[in-house]
Amino acid sequence: MSRPTALIADDHPVVLEGLQRMLQDHCILLGTASNGQELLETARRLKPEIVVTDISMPVMNGIEAVRQLCQSGLPPAIILLSMHEDKELAMEALRAGGRAYVLKSTIATELVTAMQTALSGRVYVSPVISRGETFEFEQAHKRPVKRSNSLTVREREVLQLIAEGKARKEMSSILKVAIRTVAFHKSNLMEKLGLRTTAELTQYAIRRRLVPMDAELENICFEGI
Repeated sequence: MSRPTALIADDHPVVLEGLQRMLQDHCILLGTASNGQELLETARRLKPEIVVTDISMPVMNGIEAVRQLCQSGLPPAIILLSMHEDKELAMEALRAGGRAYVLKSTIATELVTAMQTALSGRVYVSPVISRGETFEFEQAHKRPVKRSNSLTVREREVLQLIAEGKARKEMSSILKVAIRTVAFHKSNLMEKLGLRTTAELTQYAIRRRLVPMDAELENICFEGI
């Protein structure tokens, strides 16, 4: 049986190397990406059958990249990786279009199983979170929740860049929009979220796990792999 094609994304080289070693016997690696924006562009170009991506990445987080990837009509089996034993974050990842949510602390024993499950069209969530109950997660993947006051794609991108400490000029360059457009989106963010300052926006993004964790914590999971 032929091996499926894959694309992997993480902003830490050590983690990327670990993922490549773990998957080399199970799939054909088409490429790698170091942030969500690069993942989105590369996946659209290469059209892999599997995407394995970290959630917490700079420029654009993994959940946002997956959301846009699925909206563009590309339906690969998507596995999202996270340091966080967080049911709500797992639900959000599945609503965005992911088929699997794997904790980095258990990745060595779960990643291949998660990949095989996702390729079969089913949902996989690390057992420490799912506790053997997958129905709720399967429903999250099938029927994403839509809210009238939800953030737009651009607002979510601006929110992450604000949390990363980017100035308006930097955001303008990264997103390829005018500085006044960045200011417009920031204003909309504050109104929708009921927040008044940049600090409050940053705290909100951190609570939602939209900004990368420290590299040392992420790399611990791949020691010895």
